[in-house]
Amino acid sequence: MVKIRLTRGGAKKRPFYHIIVTDSRNKRDGRSIERLGFYNPVAQGNEKRVELNTERVEHWVSHGAQLTEKVSALVKEVSTAKAAA
Repeated sequence: MVKIRLTRGGAKKRPFYHIIVTDSRNKRDGRSIERLGFYNPVAQGNEKRVELNTERVEHWVSHGAQLTEKVSALVKEVSTAKAAA
């Protein structure tokens, strides 16, 4: 099954996550099919907190990809931000 989930990067005590498409059997930080954006939970000042290619997310979901709980919350956050702008 194909999943859209987070993979961790960044330094110790300073996490940074990429939003990726991968096979559910792969390791968390293993091989990915495509990178769709990023999530920075400790963003400060002018740093972007979330950047996401929503067109590609819709493409993968239409082809049967499953979103994790956190990624689905981030997609909602991005879509409401675009609607407000």
